[in-house]
Amino acid sequence: MDSIIQFIFDNAHHAHWFVFSALMLAGLNIPISEDLMIIISAVIAATIVPENTAELFLGVFLGCYLSDIVCYWIGRKVGPKLWKIQWFAKTFEPRKIDQIHLYYQKYGFWTLLVGRFIPFGVRNALFLTAGLGRMNFVKFVMSDGIACLTSNTTLFTLAFYAGKNYEKLLTSLKTFNILLFGTFAVCGIGIIWYKRRTSGTKTHSKE
Repeated sequence: MDSIIQFIFDNAHHAHWFVFSALMLAGLNIPISEDLMIIISAVIAATIVPENTAELFLGVFLGCYLSDIVCYWIGRKVGPKLWKIQWFAKTFEPRKIDQIHLYYQKYGFWTLLVGRFIPFGVRNALFLTAGLGRMNFVKFVMSDGIACLTSNTTLFTLAFYAGKNYEKLLTSLKTFNILLFGTFAVCGIGIIWYKRRTSGTKTHSKE
C-alpha cells in the first residue's frame, strides 16, 4: 500500500482516476482500503490540487458506489458457488453472511448505512449478502446510494479539513474509523430504540 499511496501523491493531478480504479478493484475483494483511498483523495484536494476537489470526490464516490454494485452482482450471479473458491471461503464465513442476512431482514436500510462505516472487510460482506439474498436490485441501488453518499461525504469532509496533518491522520486511521463507526452505531441504536418504543406505545394505546 505504501508504494500505491506514494504513486498517487506523485501523480496528484490525475489522482481521481487512480483512486477510482483502486476502488473498483476493491469491489473484487482485492485488499485495498476504501477508507484510505477516501482520506488520500481528501488530503490531495486540501493540500496539492484544490482545483480538483470535485473530481476527487466524484472519483471516490463513483468508485465506491460502482464497486458495491459489482460486489452485489457477484453474490447474485455466482451465489453459493463462491464458497468453492478457497480464498473466498477463508474471507467470508457462511455464519457471518447468515448473520448479515438477518440484519437486513430486521433493520433493512440501516444495515447498509451503519455497515458502510465499519472497515476491515465488513462492507463487501454486506454487498455480497445483498446479492446472495437476491435483494431487489432497485432497492439495493437506492439504499446503497444514500448510504455511500453519506459515509463518503462524512469521511471526505473530515479528512479534507484535517488535510494539513495528513501524516498523523493516516497513522491514526484505525482509531478514526472506530470513533466514526461508534458515533453512527449509537445513532442507529437510538433510532431503533425510539421506533420500538413508539411502536410499543401505539400498541398499548390501542389495547
